[in-house]
Amino acid sequence: MRLSDWTGLVCLPAALAASVTALALGRAGWALAFFLLAAAAGAFTRWWSVAHPTPMPYLLRSFLRVPRGNHSPERLRQLLEPRRGERLLEVGPGIGIHSLPVAGALAPEGALDILDIQQQMLDDVMRRAGSAGITNIAPRQGSADSLPYSDASFDGAYLIGVLGEIPDGPAALRELRRVLKPGARLVIGEVFFDSDFVGLGALTKLTGDAGFAFERKQGDSLTYLARYRPL
Repeated sequence: MRLSDWTGLVCLPAALAASVTALALGRAGWALAFFLLAAAAGAFTRWWSVAHPTPMPYLLRSFLRVPRGNHSPERLRQLLEPRRGERLLEVGPGIGIHSLPVAGALAPEGALDILDIQQQMLDDVMRRAGSAGITNIAPRQGSADSLPYSDASFDGAYLIGVLGEIPDGPAALRELRRVLKPGARLVIGEVFFDSDFVGLGALTKLTGDAGFAFERKQGDSLTYLARYRPL
């Protein structure tokens, strides 16, 4: 497990719980100390995640079920606009929260390719797809900063809560630009409570450098889906 996962899952809630307990017992000084410890653990978690980006471990996959507001499959479909017969790419599908609905929108002629560095995640998605009777998902293990696809292969691509986990995010965006067709669309989602959160301003700068233009977004600056097009 990543070091930032330990600080997020152990130190942060433990310090917060101790702070609340101390406050309930009338120990204001101790409550403040534990609160400051929790703040330090949170700051360290965010710093470490940004400085050392790595994917969420398969062990923590259950956290992907937590509702994320603007990142719901319905909101993604509104912005991505998947169409029957298209070929789309999802980078970092997790357990398939978005994969299955998008694949369903592309069926029967279209297909969804999913790429993840962790084979366990891909296997999980495919088990869920099989149970749902979805057969148009093509999994592939690989790195986002060196996509194993030909130029101009896809009508669209998306990655939700993933960009900050990629060691070389700018390279991944350049690779996405390479594999997308002219007129394709790219949707990227980020939420502030992720320790590797990428702000919308920073994202628009990164995508611009990679050859994308901003089109529109859903949500606010703390939890958003943003759509871009290749220049």
